[in-house]
Amino acid sequence: MEQVAAAAIVDARGTVTGWSDGARELTGYPAEEAVGRAARDLLAEDVMAPALTALTGTVVVRHRDGHPVPLCLTAYAVTGADGAVQGFVVTTAPEAADAILVARAFQQAPVPMSVFDTGLRYLRANDRAGEILRVDAAGLAGQYYPGHGAEGSAASDRRFHHHLSQVAETGLPVHYESYNRGPDDHREHAWTIDMWPVHTEPGEVTAIAFAAVDNSEQHWSRQRLVLLNEAATAIGTTLDVPHTAEELLEVVIPRFADFASVDLLDWVMDRDEPPKGALDDLVLRRIAHRSVNEGTPEAAVPLGDTDTCASYSPPARALREGRAVLRRGGEADFDRWIQERNSRGVGDAEYRKGAHSLVTVPLMARGTTLGVAVFVRITNPDPYAADDAVLAEELVSRAAVCVDNARRFARERSNALALQHSLLPRGLSEQAALDVAHRYLPSGSLAGIGGDWFDVIPLSGGRVALVVGDVVGHGIRSSATMGRLRTAVRTLADVDLPPDELLTHLDDLVTHLAGESGEEVGELGATCLYAVYDPISRRLALAAAGHPPPAVLTPEGGARLVTMSAGPPLGVGGLPFEETELELPEGSLIALYTNGLIEGRDRDPDHGACALCHAMESARGSLDDLCDKVVKSVLSDEPGDDVALLLARTRALGAEQVATWEVPSDPSCVATARQQAIEQLTEWGLDEVAFVTELVVSELVTNAIRYGGTPIQLRLIRDRSLICEVSDGSSTSPHLRRAHAYDEGGRGLLLVAQLTQRWGSRQTSEGKTIWAEQPLPPA
Repeated sequence: MEQVAAAAIVDARGTVTGWSDGARELTGYPAEEAVGRAARDLLAEDVMAPALTALTGTVVVRHRDGHPVPLCLTAYAVTGADGAVQGFVVTTAPEAADAILVARAFQQAPVPMSVFDTGLRYLRANDRAGEILRVDAAGLAGQYYPGHGAEGSAASDRRFHHHLSQVAETGLPVHYESYNRGPDDHREHAWTIDMWPVHTEPGEVTAIAFAAVDNSEQHWSRQRLVLLNEAATAIGTTLDVPHTAEELLEVVIPRFADFASVDLLDWVMDRDEPPKGALDDLVLRRIAHRSVNEGTPEAAVPLGDTDTCASYSPPARALREGRAVLRRGGEADFDRWIQERNSRGVGDAEYRKGAHSLVTVPLMARGTTLGVAVFVRITNPDPYAADDAVLAEELVSRAAVCVDNARRFARERSNALALQHSLLPRGLSEQAALDVAHRYLPSGSLAGIGGDWFDVIPLSGGRVALVVGDVVGHGIRSSATMGRLRTAVRTLADVDLPPDELLTHLDDLVTHLAGESGEEVGELGATCLYAVYDPISRRLALAAAGHPPPAVLTPEGGARLVTMSAGPPLGVGGLPFEETELELPEGSLIALYTNGLIEGRDRDPDHGACALCHAMESARGSLDDLCDKVVKSVLSDEPGDDVALLLARTRALGAEQVATWEVPSDPSCVATARQQAIEQLTEWGLDEVAFVTELVVSELVTNAIRYGGTPIQLRLIRDRSLICEVSDGSSTSPHLRRAHAYDEGGRGLLLVAQLTQRWGSRQTSEGKTIWAEQPLPPA
């Protein structure tokens, strides 16, 4: 309804004596109903007539139909000749109703609002502003900001004053956020503040208006979300239990807590599976702690120490109840627990006096309770609230899963490593052909332990086999496969197969294993390098199945990779393996290794191979020292794959240790062969073994003449044992059998087997060699 001007006359007794048409339009009362009535009867509020002398403001008139009509009235006193008040003329302007509504909306707004003049003095402040400033809003009029005496942050006051001045000077609005805390506030408030200029003429600022919105809940919700998002990316970057706990504490200190700790139940670090039954024995092991003040109060429980958790304590309650426990100063169990912590030698008085609230949260993952996290506030004045407990549970639940993953990985890694070590050679067999040293470095990556292996296998004739292999994949399955392949290599080596033939048999085995397990051959593949060194000929024969070539350093200097055909990895099948042979001077250094030594995510294999050769050339000292120097030189950091390194320095058996005779294919020459052997033993000072050696030579030479082919050769080798070898041109291998009681023959090889330490046969390019080995007498 369009507002109109209205007037009424009220006498000194408060009775209406005059009524204008405008008053009729505003109130609905015609003059005949209004005149003669008490003015108070027309008001919705109880305003006494005598108060009209001071009435210049807002009143609410009851319309004739009952609804309220707010009006801004002005009362003018009418006096008689004697100066006494005879009545009042009451008027209202056309815009009065709107002004009343605006004024009341401003005063009753739920957000603090104020108006300042250009001199930064209050013109008006609403009730909410007065509540926040803890002053009477009406009393602020005319006061200079910030000199109104309200309690507030000095920093926020300076910032507020700065922005007020900025709006007054520039005539441009300002929008910013402010944070402060009242004396009774438990948590800092976040305000969104708007200031804008008030213009009466274009370009002329006559006042500055201000309004603020309390966004504390939204602000803290955002902060919690930011903390959770950071935790999701920062926690669990490794599969290491203590490091994972440290990552949790790095996220919460100092934004969520002043001190925090993670204690795991004692079995977590020492046992495979959780104990059955209730959590009765609450023995905790400290694995991580952190505070805003270094060293305080971590000293209460040093890292790695165990601590029996008292049943009354908040951590014990959290473990038993499986939920977050919130405690504040003044609560009996909180005060008692803090006092007990302090009694353990924590000397910081601020901690003893300042710890005012805590949250304890159990670490639970996959239905298993692993330990407890404790968050304490000391210098932060905000006590923990219910929403903080919810946030703590979210943070700890994420960390608990990561801790459990790390625990399970550590257990599997430990099992795989134990299996790996049990399958690798514990002590390399003694032999005279080579000096050897080795190193095995398990992978430090998340993939787990791999299937790398190495071996040194003594062969007949003083020869030695060197083996290095690598099974595809990681974990227990790869370690188990490695063990099967190592056993197979040893079995095939006992047959004295050449390197290329041995790898062919090993390739068939991998194919069969893949078929039995139902896996793809590529998933169960492996690489292998097999080499045989003969100290008499000083020749090295080797073949590889998808494996990197060895490096060789001769005494003349200059390390190099052996040029050879690597062949396909084991398990591919159908492709041949090629043997490579080279002659090495005595004292040559051979390095066999797996690809983890020279390859990596950031390392080129060629560069790694060059680094290996350079390390071999520059290193001095024993083979053990050389192993360490090679590993340190070639590996710049923790390996991403398993590394096996086998170093061997060659020796040679000289002519004084080997005696060889050609034997004619005539039975009468057996006696000559025996005599030659006896004379050689006498020369070597081995007369004590002459009797056995004579029998062995007689049997083996006789069999070669009777059943073998030409040429026939007898060889004696004095190494760490005495080796007797008889070679002939037939490829037919003898076999041991037991003669019956009345048989006239057939006991020769049985006799050899009983008199010697071990015996056997091997195929050669010209035929075969039968050998027997017997221990040397004590020096």
